[in-house]
Amino acid sequence: MQNIFSDIQNQNITKNLPLAVKMRPQNIDEIIGQKAISSNSSWLKSAIDQDNLSSIILYGPAGTGKTTLAYVIANTTKSHFAQVSAIGGTIKDLRKEIQDAKDRLALTGEKTILFIDEIHRFNKTQQDALLHAVENRTVILIGATTENPYFEVNSALNSRSRVIQLDPIAPQDIKIILQRACKSERGLNNEYEIEDAALEAISTLCGGDARSALSILELCSNLAYHTKKITVADVDMAASSTQLPYDKQGDMHYDIISAFIKSMRGSDPDATLYWLARMIDGGEDPKFIARRILIQASEDVGLADPRALPIAEAAFKSAEVIGYPECQLNLAHAALYLALAPKSNSACVGLYKALDDVRHGPQRQVPSHLRDRHRPGSENYGNYKYPHDYPNGWVDQQYLPDGLNKGDFYKPKTWGWEALRFPPKDNS
Repeated sequence: MQNIFSDIQNQNITKNLPLAVKMRPQNIDEIIGQKAISSNSSWLKSAIDQDNLSSIILYGPAGTGKTTLAYVIANTTKSHFAQVSAIGGTIKDLRKEIQDAKDRLALTGEKTILFIDEIHRFNKTQQDALLHAVENRTVILIGATTENPYFEVNSALNSRSRVIQLDPIAPQDIKIILQRACKSERGLNNEYEIEDAALEAISTLCGGDARSALSILELCSNLAYHTKKITVADVDMAASSTQLPYDKQGDMHYDIISAFIKSMRGSDPDATLYWLARMIDGGEDPKFIARRILIQASEDVGLADPRALPIAEAAFKSAEVIGYPECQLNLAHAALYLALAPKSNSACVGLYKALDDVRHGPQRQVPSHLRDRHRPGSENYGNYKYPHDYPNGWVDQQYLPDGLNKGDFYKPKTWGWEALRFPPKDNS
């Protein structure tokens, strides 16, 4: 039974909540950003408004509103809302919630929404325990994950749910969230003035994470307790560096290494350094970065500049022997060299063409004049011409098997070292 003492207790608990929790939207119209899910034309908003939700998996970086959206659904739905955390939850917990949902549905007709945070942390057996209940709608699942569900959530569970991707919140939307927090009675209640430059700084530093932005704002308000004015200096003290997301096992890892590789291939030194810095700042294994540089030295620079490979190899050795922080300079040296070097994929393309012929072409014999001479009958082989017996150490003779011609695999580029070794023919 509620009484004056429980009201005081609730007020004390609420007062002590973090600002990010206090400012959590109460309905879908209060959600800022994520227009793809909160706009009037979105399937999800329509399903929430009509209380006709089917199972969904919310996928996106931290602070993009996955848990918030689950609580909005809890506040607006007529269904029973249950929650299990995949961090400490067990199959026993899941089975209890499923059985309770089944009993509730049978006795009162009330549906159950089951929210599972960090669903990717459940193993296959735990995820499989949900399948039947999700399929026959004993429960309506809301799973939240920062990992790509197509890799980290069972395909059977994915096929029974709708995957909704949430993106990092844009800086202009972060500003709106911060301004609302400054004015709201649930937030700073108009007690603080915040400089435009400070607002801009928090919006940049939070890296699209609304929870992080509100946490920085709360720390700033503590620093500005006496002046009641939040400045850029307060932001600098509250947030030591930009909080850009980087997950060494997640999609961000693959997206950024892909951008790094493509920037080197595209000969953009500034982009190369930026993506390298993102990986270094995110704590990426330097040997992983160095391996990609080493591969690219042959794949994309190749014979346009043969010095790229030993430089990349030296960078890998430095990552292996020296490690952070010093090896980051070696990585930058090698990455910039590859970005600025002329590019040739002739070795890569030529090898793949040769492999394709080996694997799918006819069985081709070694020309007799190239065969090993240490066997009976070799005296009947064709005459091998020893190149060093000829001017300039070269003689025209067949090296390819019958049916293949010079230029079938290797096509030199007309720039870089290859152009010096194989100058373009004068077609005039």
